[in-house]
Amino acid sequence: MKGEQLITVILVRHGETDWNQVRRIQGGNSDTQLNKRGKQQAESVASRLKQETIQAIYSSPLQRALDTAQAIARHHQVEVNIAPALREIDAGELEGTPIGDIGKHLDELLVNEAEGKPIFKPHGGESLAEVQQRLWSIIQHLVSQHRDGVIVVVSHYFAILTIICSVLNLPLSQIGRLRLGPGSISTIVFDEQATRLVLFNDTCHLAST
Repeated sequence: MKGEQLITVILVRHGETDWNQVRRIQGGNSDTQLNKRGKQQAESVASRLKQETIQAIYSSPLQRALDTAQAIARHHQVEVNIAPALREIDAGELEGTPIGDIGKHLDELLVNEAEGKPIFKPHGGESLAEVQQRLWSIIQHLVSQHRDGVIVVVSHYFAILTIICSVLNLPLSQIGRLRLGPGSISTIVFDEQATRLVLFNDTCHLAST
């Protein structure tokens, strides 16, 4: 329909870091770097998106996301816009903790499955509900800045999954049913009628990494 807004938001999770490999909690206060495989994944994502007509690229300020975003930007005549609201969940005192030391998956710790309500907030950190509010607000703001076309958002595991839950109207208590690989691509489309998830956790471009 003429004049209809149609925005495609490509959500990219950053490439692998050493902390991903050894399964340490890597939140918004852990500015880890891409490892060798993560850099290869960033280049693979960039090649995958090379043919897209991208209006803008937005990235978390954390280096692992920023390096991934800059790899994508090298194929396009756009600069990377740093958006602090795209950073990962602040894990507070849990930052850097081996996941095996917690005794359960982090996503199980962050929600109360019986109640279906987020009840856990790491000391000094954020709850999933707070992360979702922060991420969904920035996504809505970014979409409002573009009349149509494609924008790329490079962020993190829990950050992106809370966006997906918002799109699907999925309770945060169900976030543990979702998985998102390093270097993965998910796509959501905003139009005048609805917001749709059209691609989730696509890693086909990483087959050789």
